[in-house]
Amino acid sequence: MTSTSTHQLFSIEKIEASTRRIAFQILESNVDEKELFLVGVASNGLLFAQRLKKILESLSSQKIHLIGLEINKRNPLDKIKIDTDLKVCENGAVIVVDDVLNTGSTLIYAVDYLLKVSLKRIQTAVLVNRNHKCYPVKADFKGLSLSTSNKEHVEVVFGGPDEGVYLS
Repeated sequence: MTSTSTHQLFSIEKIEASTRRIAFQILESNVDEKELFLVGVASNGLLFAQRLKKILESLSSQKIHLIGLEINKRNPLDKIKIDTDLKVCENGAVIVVDDVLNTGSTLIYAVDYLLKVSLKRIQTAVLVNRNHKCYPVKADFKGLSLSTSNKEHVEVVFGGPDEGVYLS
């Protein structure tokens, strides 16, 4: 992340603060739920979901389940993999978590997959919302809304000395 054309948008402190704020918003929106299902889109969405889970568990007595979902972001029609039986979240409140919402294709295909079972509600949480949607998907919970050109790239780095959100 040392390129001169790369600009840091979020430091580790801002990521932590945004993650905590999103966790509070999730709890406020799901106050009557006994359990929540965080479905993290591999790989960065899953890392973000793990952080949310840790904060949610520290703030609430609700049972927080973490589910990993693998989707080919370049070809979302490829087979989607989930690390648990989808039926565990049947009739539950599900939050699909990813690091960046760009066109919405990843989230819409993830939601489509999750709708194979009856759910009480589906919400979405992202660290960065780029506002380039091609699909009718919105971020219910977001850390940063960012209007960028299609030529710019947003990268989220979790862990290590370069942790942050970068625009190049």
